[in-house]
Order: sequence, then structure tokens, then C-alpha cells
Amino acid sequence: MTTQQPIRALFLDIGGVLLTNGWDRNARRRAAQKFDLDYEQLNERHHLTFDTYESGKLSLDEYLSRIVFYQPRAYTRAEFTQFIMDQSEPFTDMIDLVCQLKAQHNLKLMAVNNEGREINEYRIRHFGLGTFIDAFVSSCYAHFRKPDTDIFQLALDIAQLDPAQVLYIDDRLMFTEVAGTLGMQCIHHLDYATTRQQLANAGLVLG
Repeated sequence: MTTQQPIRALFLDIGGVLLTNGWDRNARRRAAQKFDLDYEQLNERHHLTFDTYESGKLSLDEYLSRIVFYQPRAYTRAEFTQFIMDQSEPFTDMIDLVCQLKAQHNLKLMAVNNEGREINEYRIRHFGLGTFIDAFVSSCYAHFRKPDTDIFQLALDIAQLDPAQVLYIDDRLMFTEVAGTLGMQCIHHLDYATTRQQLANAGLVLG
């Protein structure tokens, strides 16, 4: 990766980069087993409505009414909600890396992520993401979802930076491709080691 302008900001996905995915197919499969649900039915209902939830147009309670609590259950919404929240785990090596880079290179850190409001806010609080991320351009706040270019443009507008001064990191290749069309440098995150090397190639070396 070659750099024409110094990088002044990192735009970061959260799920798959800084934390595990909060509510992915594996988590739904575990939920189906724990709560005695038909996984295929749960997954189909999820896909029919999750985009609306992530776009901030549906509450978590309304989302759960559509995918689980459309009929009586032997457990409560609170129990199911807690299970969802408990699926999140940190990637501490990546968190430490971006925090060190922020300090050494005086970078802005901005999250550009798809997440529903309640899950997003739980993850921000529980893992202290607000202590080092300067702004959260999350789908639930922006009402745009990646790969819509509008969410990336909004992040650029908030950062007030030229796209070439931004490096975007995401574990979804398509999202990095879309961000790249706006002129941002991008890293398709596969693992800590390769991302750290690509950051170094872009001039972001740890001293």
C-alpha cells in the first residue's frame, strides 16, 4: 500500500475488527439451541427484519417480537436480550494496536459500523469503546447501512478530512471496496498480524 498523504484518521468497523460480531449466524445458532428454537425459522425471520433494526428504525424489543416473541415462550425477553449481549468479546490485541497508533500518530478514530442501537450502545459501554473512539457513525444513528456510500460520506464530513487522509479497516471485503471508491485507503482485515503490517506500510508504525 502506498501513501500519498499522511494518514490522519482511522475509520474502524467494530464487529470482526475490535470485537466479535455481536449477533451473527453462529450466535443465532447458539440461541436456537439454548432457547429451543427452530434455527432456520429464526434465521429467516432475522434476515427479513434485521436491516430495519440496524438502520435505527426498529427497537430491539420490536425486533425480538418479530423473530422470537411472536408467540408465547417459556423464557423472558430480558433473558434472551442478555444472551445476545453476552455473545460479544473483545479483540484486545486490535484494541491495543489502534489505541497505541492513536497516541503515537495523533489520529482521529471513528467507528463506521452496522449495528442496532441497543446492541451498539451496550458494546460501547461494556468494552469502553468511547474512551478511545472519537465518534460513532453507526447505522442506527445515521439511518444508512454499509455498503451505502452515504454512511462513509457522512463519516468523512464529520471528520472534515480529505478521503486520502483516511484509512478504513473492515473485515468485509465489499465494504472496503465501496469505501475505496470515495478515495479512502482501505485494509481488508483478516488478522492482527497482517493488519499491523499493512498499517505500517501506510506509515503507521509503532515506535
